[in-house]
Amino acid sequence: MQSLNLALIQADTHWHDPEANREMFTPLIARAAQSADLIVLPEMFSTGFTMASSEVAEPMSGPTIGWLAGQARTHDCHVCASLAIEENGVFYNRFVHLAPDGTLDKYDKRHLFRMAGEHDHYAPGDLKMVFEVGQWRICAMVCYDLRFPVWFRNAGDYDALLVVANWPAARRDAWLTLLQARAIENQVYAAGVNIVGVDGNGVSYGGGTAAYDPDGNTLVERLNEKGIEYVAFDAQLLERRRSEFPVWQDADHFRLESS
Repeated sequence: MQSLNLALIQADTHWHDPEANREMFTPLIARAAQSADLIVLPEMFSTGFTMASSEVAEPMSGPTIGWLAGQARTHDCHVCASLAIEENGVFYNRFVHLAPDGTLDKYDKRHLFRMAGEHDHYAPGDLKMVFEVGQWRICAMVCYDLRFPVWFRNAGDYDALLVVANWPAARRDAWLTLLQARAIENQVYAAGVNIVGVDGNGVSYGGGTAAYDPDGNTLVERLNEKGIEYVAFDAQLLERRRSEFPVWQDADHFRLESS
């Protein structure tokens, strides 16, 4: 398995303006694609973290999914993000992965942030999603999911954890701590992408885009400034740590029941 090069884009998104956000991210993706196999945008990157689902949600055939697919194809890279999606009259905070060949993987955010009323405006997902980039198996999560480790406990089914977020500055320390903990307890690489700035609801974001290795060592961390963080996930290091320190052999076995 070869190493995986990622570009994590931390931005100050435009509130309720998908066209402006697509325009802003286009040159950033072009720059990131020169060095990365996988490019990651934040949660609800095209609108901001909004509860106006009926106003901003797009169908899967809409312009933003089409744009993401076009970026992946044009730059021969993998692109991930989440956005508000409407499907059969139901709204989802949906993580999507677009591959250069047009393959699309999707994950609907499981844990909806009730403190903002997200559970009143979006439907939860019920399936964990692991997608592949080369030989890397990557587990996708969205923001508040990070607080619920049982949902994405590694059962030997993934090598890296990817979390996209709009995580407020007031709780940034919790974000960084939880992301690091998930890397350690699952013995995987973990990367999280957040935003900066103040959104249309007056919520302040202080970044915290970061990545950790399977031992919890910090690989990159960007706090208050927008920009791109580049990080490489070392396949040999991952395989060596799992072999030398095989905590996975003592993991508890359990099954999640449908709620």
